[in-house]
Formats: sequence, structure tokens, C-alpha cells
Amino acid sequence: MASAAVVTRRVSPKRLAIKVLYHAFVISLGFLMVYPVLWMISGSFKTNYEILNESLKLIPNQLMLDNFARGWAGFGRLTFARFFRNSLVITTLTTLGVTLSSSLVAYAFARIRFPGRRFWFVCMMSTLMLPAQVVMIPQYIIFRNLGLINTYVPLILPAWFSQAFFVFMMMQFIRGLPKELDEAAIIDGCSRYSVFTRIILPLIKPALVTTVVISFYWTWDDFFGPLIYLSRPALYPVSLAIKLFADSTSTTDYGPMFAMSTLSLVPVFLIFLFFNRQLIQGISTTGFKG
Repeated sequence: MASAAVVTRRVSPKRLAIKVLYHAFVISLGFLMVYPVLWMISGSFKTNYEILNESLKLIPNQLMLDNFARGWAGFGRLTFARFFRNSLVITTLTTLGVTLSSSLVAYAFARIRFPGRRFWFVCMMSTLMLPAQVVMIPQYIIFRNLGLINTYVPLILPAWFSQAFFVFMMMQFIRGLPKELDEAAIIDGCSRYSVFTRIILPLIKPALVTTVVISFYWTWDDFFGPLIYLSRPALYPVSLAIKLFADSTSTTDYGPMFAMSTLSLVPVFLIFLFFNRQLIQGISTTGFKG
């Protein structure tokens, strides 16, 4: 029995130095990217004096847990539980609407041949090049004339008519599925609706999860939309309620502001934690046509 030869690979000092410099650069860059979030979390445990005068320090002199209690108490009779509930209602309905509608439109464009299909696809994709400011005023006028200002309808309803970005992403995923699956299901007596719900939807789960996660992020962090359509504090989501801590006529209470900002990251973090694997799979496979 021949003895296995052990080969030791020596790394040259030059190569080792390049490796060390590379990892040091990557770690430093990563720290710079995460630093604003760490600073915000640290600020939620600091006093206003520390935040304003010792801003670069991450470790507080003393833990001000009272910031979370004062922040959660909210303003008047409106606690932050109310604002979190508002955000969950808006985000859940918007995410559900954009996921269902975009998957239906994507299936139609990817699998169904109908007159004007190319024309309508070009029209849909051209909306991606329109800045949001172009449709902002006409859309506001429409909802104002319908008497829907100070309601959640302007924030939720557009999502139920799909979004071009998610439609295109799902189309690419559906195109990667063999058409023989559809044909076999139709031969077995399935309708177009049954093919979509029983065949397509289970197979595009990574794309659906990617849509859910991205849409949740966008909606949860949206500040501009609620700022335009909502003027009653009782309807504010978290993103808009946090600005109530800033008072131009008085002092801003930074500690509770950062405490509530930190809590607002929890749902986003949990969504990413639970759907991390499917999200990565959806991003890595979407766009490859089979």
C-alpha cells in the first residue's frame, strides 16, 4: 500500500500581503456600509447630548432604555402600536395585490398568444422609464376628485394592477419552464386558470418570494406616498410617524426617534431572515431562459 505523499503549499509573502490587504479593504468597506445602521441603533440608547456632541462614538455612556418607552408612547392618544398596525395593513395589502396581479399579467404575456401582445408588452415596459414625478400630480388629482384623500386606497389600489418590474421578472422565470407542462395539463382537462394555479404558481415560488420581499421593503419604507395622501396623524404609517419627533419650533427628541427607527427595522429583518434562501434562489435564477 503506497503511502500518500503530503504536499505542503507555501504561500509567498507577496501573495499573503495581497490577501491580507484585500480582506482588510473588504472588511473596512463593509463596516462603512453598516456603520449608519449601527449608529442609529446606538443612538437609540443615548441621550440627546451624546447624539449631538459625541456622534461618532458607537458605545453609549449609559443605556437609555427609557427612549423605547417614550417613543412607544407616541403622541397624545396615538401610540406607535397604532402606527405599526397602519404600516402592516398598507404593506400587507399592497404586497398581496402586486404579487397576485403581477403573476397573472406575467403568465398572460409569457404563455398566452393574444392580439396586440407585443404592443401591450412594449407599453408596459415603457412605464419603467417614466419617473414617478410624471404621474404624481395627475394621480393625485384623480384620487382627490374621487374623494379618496386621507384613505389608504391611493397607496394600495395601484398595486392591484401589477407593476412592470415584477411582471418582467416573473415572465423571465415562467419562460424558463417547459411548455410541455402546460400542454400536458390542458390535455388532462385543465383550464388556463387551473394551469396557472396548479402548475405555474408552485413552480415560480422563488420569483413570488422575491416579489413579496422587495415589495414589502419598498412599501414599508415608503415615505413620499403617505406624505402626499395622508394628513391625519391617526392614519400615519411608521415611516411618516417617525418625523413627528422632529419639531422645527422646539427641540427634537432624537433618542425616541432612533429607538422607533430601530424597531421599524425588525419586520424588514424578519422578512429577509425567513425568506433569505428563496430570495437568493429567485434572484439567481430569474432572467435565465430555458
